[in-house]
Amino acid sequence: GGMSVETRRPATALRRGYQSSLLRTIGCGAGCVAIGALSASVSPQNAWYAALRKPDWMPPGWLFGIVWTVLYAMMGVALSLVVSSGRSAGVRRATLIFAIQLALNFCWSPIFFRFQSPGTAMIVIVVLWLMIGWTVAAFWSVRDVAGVLLLPYWAWVTFALALNAAIWRMNG
Repeated sequence: GGMSVETRRPATALRRGYQSSLLRTIGCGAGCVAIGALSASVSPQNAWYAALRKPDWMPPGWLFGIVWTVLYAMMGVALSLVVSSGRSAGVRRATLIFAIQLALNFCWSPIFFRFQSPGTAMIVIVVLWLMIGWTVAAFWSVRDVAGVLLLPYWAWVTFALALNAAIWRMNG
């Protein structure tokens, strides 16, 4: 008594589907983390930043890298869930909105740190915050768990927006 060919085939297809999904999730997560790392690498924190007055409630610098890495990974998982949901107009729209907010996310660091422009960065982060809200809604409409996975990111960008505003106000 071995398994018949009919019983083995679905298990093989299921395993292949799981492997494909896992690879997609790892790829999306790694891609988002890499974009964040690239943005950070072109945005060195320099003497200008060190000299800025900052609010008392600003977290220690080492925390930002940890939080952003976790958030980028969660963004990648959310993206993977959306793109694996088929080829509908809703999936295409959600993916496009995600790409736009990710581009804005990428641009914030060089604008703030490299170009030393908290005011321009403030405009970018406000638009980013709005785009994240739109992304959450678009992801939620495709797969609710994908929208939920973006909520910590939206919350952190809300905090970052307040921090950007405080630094701009204190140094303007």
